Amino acid sequence: MSKDQGIVYLVGAGPGDPGLFTRRGEELLAQAEVVVYDHLASPRLLDLAPAEAIRICAGKSIGHCTLSQPEINEALVEHARAGKRVVRLKGGDPFVFGRGGEEAEFLRDSGIAFEVVPGVTAGVGVTAYAGIPITHRASASAVAFVTGHNDPELGGDGGLDWAALAQFPGTLVIYMGVTRLESICRTLIRRGKPETTPAALIESGTLPRQRTVAGTLATLPALVQEAGLGPPALLVVGSVVDRRTNLRWFEDRPLFGQCILITRPADEGNASAKLLEGLGAEVLTAPTVSIQPLDDFSALDRTIMRLRDFDWLVFTSTNGVRSLIERIEAIGLDLRVLGHLKLGVIGPATAEALRRYHLNADVVPETFRSESLAAALSERVRGSRVLLARANRGRLILRDELLKVADVEQVAVYQNLDADSLPQAVQARLEEGSVDWITLTSSAITERLYSLLDSRVRDQIGRRIRLASLSPVTSETANALGWSIAAEATVYTWDGLAQAIVETTARTKSRR
Repeated sequence: MSKDQGIVYLVGAGPGDPGLFTRRGEELLAQAEVVVYDHLASPRLLDLAPAEAIRICAGKSIGHCTLSQPEINEALVEHARAGKRVVRLKGGDPFVFGRGGEEAEFLRDSGIAFEVVPGVTAGVGVTAYAGIPITHRASASAVAFVTGHNDPELGGDGGLDWAALAQFPGTLVIYMGVTRLESICRTLIRRGKPETTPAALIESGTLPRQRTVAGTLATLPALVQEAGLGPPALLVVGSVVDRRTNLRWFEDRPLFGQCILITRPADEGNASAKLLEGLGAEVLTAPTVSIQPLDDFSALDRTIMRLRDFDWLVFTSTNGVRSLIERIEAIGLDLRVLGHLKLGVIGPATAEALRRYHLNADVVPETFRSESLAAALSERVRGSRVLLARANRGRLILRDELLKVADVEQVAVYQNLDADSLPQAVQARLEEGSVDWITLTSSAITERLYSLLDSRVRDQIGRRIRLASLSPVTSETANALGWSIAAEATVYTWDGLAQAIVETTARTKSRR
């Protein structure tokens, strides 16, 4: 094997919730040059890969394959032989009903190095999210994982001994069993399992669209048909199903069932998603603007070299803090150049960004907006020389207000660039009407989102799709575009915005 040859990592993506992804998997995705991913792998995980990484959808959904298994095998080998670091992202665990063993054997036979990274398999993750412990000291001391892909009544049992499974004393967890549900239940009953045995079907487990129907072997097929459940789904058979009544937790989260689109820049969006996912929401990310370094640092560098001319340094965003300090270090200076300055920030998040560099803000307004920062600074900076570190564009209210009492300069420390388009997967979800909320965190983001949406989606705003705004200024921009705001933060932070969505969602549910 050539020293220049690449490697393939067979990585388990888990059952759906991106929070169940392993730290090793995240590390490998961050280094990936090629990602070959399955239908069941969370789209959010793809954001962990470098933007320039090649992304190949392998499909592998029920009844549909974008690539056949031989084509997947060949793609892995082709890119590895080209010296690429390839991540094969597989739903659940690669070696549990995922054909990971077959892919690993093909790689070995082809002389390709590989590594296997286990993932949380559905039989463990999905059942836990449904509140069903697959083992319990008082109910089941054993568990069997079974594939239900083949119909046991048509002789296609795949070599399974259904008579033995019917007599199995523990829990049966049956993957891919929803399309054969009636046949499986009838077979288990006919082979000796009591028809009153508790059973449950869990659809889209660990995701905010998760649905669980519980009954018995005799009643479950009709209950599932009535509820309209379909793939991907997991069948659980055994007395542990009755524990769900007291142990369900995921479906009781405040934003369970809500799909929320975050339109913030990528770094901020990925961090913000964790809070909403912790509240039970499904999160999509579609940055409408990006935070980028300046094309020309000459003006910023000249300003840094004359920081001694200023008395105050004021930041209006966490990006401003990071960008200025990174540039100070890039030109060979350090934080001592800020030692004589008083520091003002727009809110607690920006103050926290300063603290990460061991700097404390002198002024943090109680209300986190430019007008409030101007009011908080006005008397403090009177007659002083003030430098505003900000983006290359944005509102000028802070500068204009402080100019009334002080000598003010502003310098761009980073630039906001508009996104050219929304991700195709996000656009599809918007068009099908399966997005419940869109978050708006600035006027620039709001205006850019409006320009990126086609008229069909715009017409759904305020109807099927609700808007959540970070501040009155952002809401005013949305209103000027003809959009109504369903939830507005009272505290102008991301936590405040999430709380506004929670409260509005709760009120909507209580009226149903």
